[in-house]
Amino acid sequence: MDVIELVSRLDTLLEPWKFKDYCPNGLQVEGTRRIERVVCGVTASQALLDEAVRLDADAVLVHHGYFWKGEPAAVTGIKRKRLATLLANNLHLLAYHLPLDAHPQHGNNAGLAQALGLQMQGTAGEQGLLAWGVPENPCNVGELALRVSGVLERLPLVIGSLERPVRRVAWCTGGGQGMFAEAVDLGVDAFITGEASEYCCHLARESGVAFLAGGHHATERFGVQSLTRWLREQGLDARYVEIDNPI
Repeated sequence: MDVIELVSRLDTLLEPWKFKDYCPNGLQVEGTRRIERVVCGVTASQALLDEAVRLDADAVLVHHGYFWKGEPAAVTGIKRKRLATLLANNLHLLAYHLPLDAHPQHGNNAGLAQALGLQMQGTAGEQGLLAWGVPENPCNVGELALRVSGVLERLPLVIGSLERPVRRVAWCTGGGQGMFAEAVDLGVDAFITGEASEYCCHLARESGVAFLAGGHHATERFGVQSLTRWLREQGLDARYVEIDNPI
């Protein structure tokens, strides 16, 4: 498949023009290969690029790409090595950030909800990145934390009463702790995200809303994994590569 055709299909699916993002969505680095094999991962780290080269991939598709707002523009050090790997091996790099968080079918929030048995009932926030809903099966905070641990294969940080019944829950994958206060205003019993900040502890204790942080990387595998399956439906040899990240 030609890269222009692939980007067109992905853009049609994910509608990146609807988002005010911190990085360019779509084709970030152009290679020269016709695309047959795609390596997918959460972040375009050197380890992922090296694996793409080893697997003789034609393109790399990630959630966290390059060229973030506010980053130094100079191509030196780690940035130079990553770009050199892409260019020397004629690899295309495609990245979709917020569009892959919010997509109702392939998004990280949608994937986390499905994995945890949460029925999404709505979204909030400036760009619809805060999801909320109800558990498919009744549970308390402790039981919800066990579900999170089982799905993400890591112990989440939990602040709040483990015995509190969870009738309504909000979530935002990745670095969504900044939406905790808005989640509290939604009247939820628990909030799930990837990362934690110092103030989250006090907000959880003073509001009574349980705070669960399961890891930025761990909560954002779902979108790229879903796109991997979608790429296969487009006739491509797509494979997800997990690069361990405890954060």
